[in-house]
Amino acid sequence: MLSAQLVCSAEGSFRNDVMAVLSKAGCNAGTCHGNKNGKGGFKLSLRGQDPDQDYNTLTRDIFSRRVDPIDPDVSLILLKPTAAVPHEGGQRFKPESQEYAVLKTWVAAGMPNDSATAPSLKRIQVRPTEQVLVEPTRELQLQVRAEFSDGSAREVTSLAVYDPATPLVEVSRGGLVHGKGAGESTVLVRFLARQEPVRLAFVPARPDFKWQKVAANNYIDEAIFAKLKLLRMNPSELCSDVIFVRRAYLDLLGILPSAEETKAFAADKSRKQREQLIDRLLERPEHADFWALKWADLLRVEAHSLDQKGVQNFHHWIRQSVAENKPLDRFAREILVARGSTYDSPAANYYRPNRDPVARAKATAQVFLGTRLQCAECHNHPYERWTQDDYYDWAALFARVNYKVIENKRDISSDEHEWKGDQVVFHARVGSVKN
Repeated sequence: MLSAQLVCSAEGSFRNDVMAVLSKAGCNAGTCHGNKNGKGGFKLSLRGQDPDQDYNTLTRDIFSRRVDPIDPDVSLILLKPTAAVPHEGGQRFKPESQEYAVLKTWVAAGMPNDSATAPSLKRIQVRPTEQVLVEPTRELQLQVRAEFSDGSAREVTSLAVYDPATPLVEVSRGGLVHGKGAGESTVLVRFLARQEPVRLAFVPARPDFKWQKVAANNYIDEAIFAKLKLLRMNPSELCSDVIFVRRAYLDLLGILPSAEETKAFAADKSRKQREQLIDRLLERPEHADFWALKWADLLRVEAHSLDQKGVQNFHHWIRQSVAENKPLDRFAREILVARGSTYDSPAANYYRPNRDPVARAKATAQVFLGTRLQCAECHNHPYERWTQDDYYDWAALFARVNYKVIENKRDISSDEHEWKGDQVVFHARVGSVKN
């Protein structure tokens, strides 16, 4: 039966109802008609990000054969997903389903296009957003509510799309989550262009569990202990001194301790021997060497695009920043706002391998924000809240960062990626990125 909450009008809303059905049935998924080449001559925008294109495809393509307002039940968009006629994708919904009713109502009304008048989706609210389930509880019902630009809101649990991150959980079409074992997982809940993650943990009963309170040394310990207590797990015992000294040297210096250093540490019975060891290691030159190497990899410090002098200057600047314990926000700021000669202003070398706004946007997001944006260059990000518009707005921030090549004595004249010589990075007066 068609829910009164679902349809915005007696005709049905193409933008908010029909598009939701296409997503729910998986028609616009990348493995189906949302593929860049479509399937079987039928191509939809990936995950419904272009309703206008999809409207024209459904109502105008192949002489409008996919819809029949005179006899809606013989429309291909109803016959194919119900498997009434051969369909490579199999049955996507049944004739008595809500999805069928939505599409039939819209076709019978003459396929109205409400793209200009329909309220836009502002956000979705998912309940709960985080939950720990302890045995024997293994199921959880998700509830999804959509809020629109005109102030209206409605329940859309039955039409939301649920994508589990791991095989640990299964989610029914109606949003009922079932855990198949112990562990943590995430369910991405999507409705139209909005999505929200739901973080779930399935914990064994452990009837004999009793929390062993451990003193926290810092706020990181506090967060870890709170999570362990929630998962009904006690912290591991402290490792031995020999194991600790090995881990500390590898993590901070990238080298193993000598036999003499290990024996001296194990023989030290002072109460703060571990804290004191860490302080000593942070002051050693190997620490700056090790972490400068890590940052050089992230910032693409290599001779092909920076040349030998650029590599030396940039690497020396990075190492000095680590050695003087420069705060990370200041480190990032000095790199991103660096201007001038790449020989005289070492941090400006960051822009040499990233020579256009799009490359700079991708690199900056990944290195400094921990976010991969590549998917959003061509379509809305499938697993993040980034849309394609967000991607190009972000890229536009770097549109006026420009450079002047003073000289380029490349060894291979046809190699456009080799740069050998000084360059000047400057802030141009004009510059834009086309979306």
